[in-house]
Amino acid sequence: MSTSSQQQPPLIRLRAPLLGIILAIGICVVTPYNNIYLQATPLGGGHFPLAPFVIFLLLTVLITILAKIFKPLGFLSGIELLVVWIEMVIGSGIAYTGLARTFLINITAPAHYATVGNRWNETLQPLLPPSLSPSDPEAIEMLYRGIAGGRTMGWFEVLTNIPWSAWLTPLAMWGFFILVGYLVMIFLVNILSRQWIHNERMNFPLLKVPQMISKAVDNGEAGSFFCNRFLLVGIAVPAFLHLINGLSLYYPSVPSIPTLLLAGSYVADRGVLAGFAKLKLYFYPAFIGFAFLTSRQISFSFWFFFLAGGLVYGILDTLGYAIPASELGITFGPTLTRPEEMQMIGAYGIFFLFLVWLARQHLIMVVRQSLFLAPATESHSEWFDVRISFWGALAGFTILIGWYVLQGMAFTTAILLVGAFYMIMLVATRIICQGGLAYFTLTAAPIDGMIALFGTKMFVGTSGLLAGMSQKTLFVDLRESLMPSLVHGRRIHQNKLPAGLLFGSMVATILLATIASVMSMMVLCYRFGIRELQLEWANRTTIGVYENIQRLVSAPIESGNWVYTFALMGALVMLLLVVCYHRLYWWPIHPIGYLTAYSSAMRILWVSFFIGWACNALCMRYGGIHLYRKLQYFFIGLIIGDFLMGGGWAIVGLFTGTSYQVLPD
Repeated sequence: MSTSSQQQPPLIRLRAPLLGIILAIGICVVTPYNNIYLQATPLGGGHFPLAPFVIFLLLTVLITILAKIFKPLGFLSGIELLVVWIEMVIGSGIAYTGLARTFLINITAPAHYATVGNRWNETLQPLLPPSLSPSDPEAIEMLYRGIAGGRTMGWFEVLTNIPWSAWLTPLAMWGFFILVGYLVMIFLVNILSRQWIHNERMNFPLLKVPQMISKAVDNGEAGSFFCNRFLLVGIAVPAFLHLINGLSLYYPSVPSIPTLLLAGSYVADRGVLAGFAKLKLYFYPAFIGFAFLTSRQISFSFWFFFLAGGLVYGILDTLGYAIPASELGITFGPTLTRPEEMQMIGAYGIFFLFLVWLARQHLIMVVRQSLFLAPATESHSEWFDVRISFWGALAGFTILIGWYVLQGMAFTTAILLVGAFYMIMLVATRIICQGGLAYFTLTAAPIDGMIALFGTKMFVGTSGLLAGMSQKTLFVDLRESLMPSLVHGRRIHQNKLPAGLLFGSMVATILLATIASVMSMMVLCYRFGIRELQLEWANRTTIGVYENIQRLVSAPIESGNWVYTFALMGALVMLLLVVCYHRLYWWPIHPIGYLTAYSSAMRILWVSFFIGWACNALCMRYGGIHLYRKLQYFFIGLIIGDFLMGGGWAIVGLFTGTSYQVLPD
């Protein structure tokens, strides 16, 4: 009887999803004020965000104490704590860079930033569908300068004074697009979850720490877990580091411990090492911890390809190839600056085909089941029947394509654009989830790949404007994107019941977090004015997008031959990597490392991955799995300590007006 009960899937009670939704909404409401107005330590900032993990730790401690005092209480189990945590993660991503940080600026920039010099009134405004931006110029102007007397108003009073009549139509149109886009992500994750989680048994490094804490709570071992001597030593390292550096910020007489070394001055500007002329060495204990917990093959590949990518510049310089940046033509990539980086276009395409090839049998089965050519199979690897996901994804693609066409985009462009968006999103999700990248940015944007393959003609007129706007809304700033969190959520929900409650609560979290994040951002902007808020990055990157759109629709510049050369080179290199990875069991390099070679995230994290990889390799070589099981607690301590100090200084920043940044912003 006891054996049978142990085999039953864990039952999640309603209290856990409800608490997760409440906390997620709270994070969404507070994040814009904390991150933008107070300039405090960001509550999010990646795929392992600060606020959800700190709250998760505090809840764990609270539950452990209550369990000691009131043993029958059982308020939350360890597995339920995981459910609460992933809902907070989902909300946190939507609240800032994942959507709210640039959304309002994105849909109002063509009107507000139009000048006689840039001629946006003549080139962009006639192409912008009226339903996608507020029709009242005064409503837009108030967004940037603030409501008269807004600073003296209460938050609710500001909310009631927002000119909602001007916003209802654009918010409804964009809200429909965003929610359908999210729904397609859910369907795709549900289709692929069995392949990635069950068939390929993909590792999820970012889930390891929360899962270990959850397991300790369920086993009644939370006290011994947090009192592990290796864990305590690991926590002490970032605690000491950030205590000293935080005090140094507030009291300059306290000497600081450098966590950033500008190494470019030690490298020659020309020659083989010319690509490292701006090299920076960052030290982040938490990311060293993540790197240690990641597969050695993957962590090695990240720093190896970063260095190899830098050598490409130097080798070309040595050979006399000075390739001008003008060869790129018009690009939308967040960090794309040189033609050599267009290798990622070809590499992403080949790796996507590799993922499809790996999942070919599973995808064929899904299609056969969806066409009623094969019987459905029961599995706890999905939230719901894959047949619903298949037809739902097709319907979602159709709706998005129809949305674009109704707004004025060419039909062929709409089909290719939606396909490119989700192709890049799937590859990026695989990189983040399998690689344990809590911080990730794209090099090239989906539109860059389309321009490289098909030229600029398909983005003439409204097509180019809609493509650039919608890409900026959901599909280019992937530092806090939703899809990786959905995959993590699917892994946490696996084999847990009731599946309907878990899925419904996740959908409710997405819907309510989207509404709360946008409204919180609107209230903040209308109270203080975007001009007075610290939104330099959002303004700069959005203006850059519209400058590129103007060039695209008025005087398109085709990409040079070097773009095609490097895109083809990237495709060939990735093809070689995936063949060797799949066929040679001894092959030491993972293909996803190549996909991050030119990412700005890897410029920050490569040192951490090198240290984490080196420690893991030395541990396994000289101590084996026995030493690894002990030493992993030290690196888990680095993660916990970094985030606890980040949370602590975030609270201090709320009262001081100055914030010490623990994690990368």
